[in-house]
Amino acid sequence: ITSSIAKGESIGDTVRTLSSYGDAIVMRHPEPGSIDLAAKVSPVPIINAGDGTGEHPTQAFLDTFTIREELGTVNGLTITLVGDLKNGRTVHSLVKLLSQYDVKLVYVAPPSLRMPDDIQAEVARRGIPQSEVASLDEAIANTDVLYVTRVQKERFADLAEYERVLGTYVVTNKVLRKAKSHMIVMHPLPRINEIDPEVDFDQRAAYFRQMRYGLYVRMALLMMVVGHSHAG
Repeated sequence: ITSSIAKGESIGDTVRTLSSYGDAIVMRHPEPGSIDLAAKVSPVPIINAGDGTGEHPTQAFLDTFTIREELGTVNGLTITLVGDLKNGRTVHSLVKLLSQYDVKLVYVAPPSLRMPDDIQAEVARRGIPQSEVASLDEAIANTDVLYVTRVQKERFADLAEYERVLGTYVVTNKVLRKAKSHMIVMHPLPRINEIDPEVDFDQRAAYFRQMRYGLYVRMALLMMVVGHSHAG
């Protein structure tokens, strides 16, 4: 596939070709909106595995499932999202899905990486309380779910700007001393330095369990999308 694209093949032609080989296409692409283009031309289902800084809906499914499995419900929770909220496609999809529930959302990010206004506006239309704070200390005590994201170096044209915001928020055992005993820390992975490895041994660290839940959710999604064609 990489070879064909390097030779100038269009997304449409690549998708039409791949659709000849299977019952569905799981697609990740660096350009936002590329999945919509693929879906227009594909005769088989397209599953969005991430389109640049746009969306990552399957991650949102597994994240919401993780919250429910770990805490018993999604409703009534305060969910704090930390890190690169501007470029993080996982948080864009997640807050849209969470807006279907009774939740409170708190955004913690440097000014240059705050949650985009259009996404906040979409969440607001659903009547979901949202707030932005500059410090994790302001939010941690009331947080039920701490969703941490990395600062994405590949999204920065200016390396100096990346280095300036890198490490702005780091979750450590000291930070978690101020948190509830019954809360969870999540991360879509990979992490860089935003969660200290010492946190891995805290029972509230759910990010590796989150990966396991992702296996089950994606199995279920594939069954829903293509399983009927193989029944019996």
